[in-house]
Amino acid sequence: MPTVSVGRDRLYAAIGLTYALEEFEALCFEFGIELDDVTTEKAIIRKEKHLEDDGEVEGDDEVIYKIEVAANRYDLLCLEGLARALRVFTGTEASPVYRLSAVSRGSMLQMHVKPQTSQIRPYVVCAVLRGVTFDEARYNSFIDLQDKLHQNICRKRTLVAIGTHDLDTLLPPFTYEALPPDEINFVPLKQEESFRADKLMEFYKSDMKLKKFLHIIENSPVYPVIYDSNRTVLSLPPIINGAHSAINLTTRNVFIECTATDLTKAKIVLNTMVTGFSEYCENKFEVEPVEVVDHDGGKSVYPDLSCYKMEAPLSDILGPIGISLDVKQVVCLLNKMQLQAESHSLKGEPWISVSVPPTRSDILHARDLVEDVAIAYGYNNVPKSKPKCMTIGGRQPLNRFSDKIRAEVARAGYMEVLTFILSSQEENFDMLNRTDDKSKAVIIANPRTSEFEVVRTSLMSCLLKTLKHNIDHPRPIKIFEVGDVVTLDPSRDVGASNNRRLAALYCNRVSGFEEIMGLVDSIVKVVRAPHVNFGEKYYVPTNEPEFFPKRQCKIVTSDGKQVGYLGVVHAEVLRKFGIPDPCTFVEMDIEALL
Repeated sequence: MPTVSVGRDRLYAAIGLTYALEEFEALCFEFGIELDDVTTEKAIIRKEKHLEDDGEVEGDDEVIYKIEVAANRYDLLCLEGLARALRVFTGTEASPVYRLSAVSRGSMLQMHVKPQTSQIRPYVVCAVLRGVTFDEARYNSFIDLQDKLHQNICRKRTLVAIGTHDLDTLLPPFTYEALPPDEINFVPLKQEESFRADKLMEFYKSDMKLKKFLHIIENSPVYPVIYDSNRTVLSLPPIINGAHSAINLTTRNVFIECTATDLTKAKIVLNTMVTGFSEYCENKFEVEPVEVVDHDGGKSVYPDLSCYKMEAPLSDILGPIGISLDVKQVVCLLNKMQLQAESHSLKGEPWISVSVPPTRSDILHARDLVEDVAIAYGYNNVPKSKPKCMTIGGRQPLNRFSDKIRAEVARAGYMEVLTFILSSQEENFDMLNRTDDKSKAVIIANPRTSEFEVVRTSLMSCLLKTLKHNIDHPRPIKIFEVGDVVTLDPSRDVGASNNRRLAALYCNRVSGFEEIMGLVDSIVKVVRAPHVNFGEKYYVPTNEPEFFPKRQCKIVTSDGKQVGYLGVVHAEVLRKFGIPDPCTFVEMDIEALL
């Protein structure tokens, strides 16, 4: 969940009320957010620099509230949106009405999109905040909101990148282009030297903040870039803005552009930015639209600040919560959550009609209205009740049988281990003297480390690896695992299938072959499945490379079906795992015994 850090005094001033700490915690709980921490700017700096509590640092002692909000409530990611929502919730203010300024279509600012942008970031949406009044706190909040959106809905700028510019330093109309990097030259933000775009990529590889965004475009033959009519670079999205149009405390007119690979998310991000800070405009809550002209001649106007309608019967809203309220009460609760609600009747049944504002992009379904009514009503006020339809589940037969096998092996003196289902290619094949014929193992496409390259096809390497890390334990070492292996299976819709296995490993100064055979005999005796008949001879010689020749066998049923194998582990395998003592291993298919 994202956390918003706001100054306590400034937040209380924005809300228009002052609270004791316990009162504010209660308010947060009622609104569905949480006061996560109370700290100061100095304490935050000390923590970041790992200093002692008495260490001298710059900063003040202003109390900072760290407030945790829902991940889909983008409108609460800044102090402005948070304070506004709490004012509406407490009834001190009505929900604001956002509107577009009355600019004729012919006099609107325009952004022209070139066809080459479809190769990398095809979408752009824009807006203007006119007559903005910044102070240091507002400016910092404006920048901080961009950062939080980049980390949240923008998915670290891969889906959407936000650019904000001082409009008075630019000459419209603007063009959104995609050019080879050696054709783009500009002075980036906080720099004084002009860089060619490809050289800029090299320059930022040492920048702790920006280097993590370079991969988004650096391997592309063209880079996205936004120009004004003087060919002044506004930004090289999603990396950096140009220094020429940087905003500051004296900026009065802010031009906002969002380039994206996802148009829907770009619209949400733009709406969040303009609704969050339009209250500082000369005409409060008014936003100037911008016309985006596509390369095929299509024209769209952004932002879209219209409200959309949603309707639901009263019973569908109150039913899931389990409370009884009249229509007026439900309308009041929805209004507290910034949802403009009205009631009407349809076929004699009361219905609720809701006008969803542009700030509430999280409202997608009638169930979202249910959630907001429950929050406004108070979860603690909802009476406890048992569900009318209760399904009583049970354990899966395979899991129940697996536990019985575990208990049997544990009674034989073996200790259970739990290992990762992912393994390295080397451990799964080469270190076991096995050959990878590409027909068994499920390969991870983008493994984070070399230890997690494939999904294990047996439990043997996992137990040997566990033994290696516990080799100093007194002998004998007796360990086992009941877990899944995964193999390729073209007959399954996902292309692979899981198989539950039992594996046991015995390590001592001598091989202990008879010890493992005794464990298998014990399991064979307790299995009572009518379709499993082992007969008198259920050990059949094999010749597998991970075991010594003539010291291995497979376990078969009377009809010849193999259900497992065991043997003395080959010395070459033990050497590869760094194990000095003889080991005997068994692996059985539990599902075949069920």
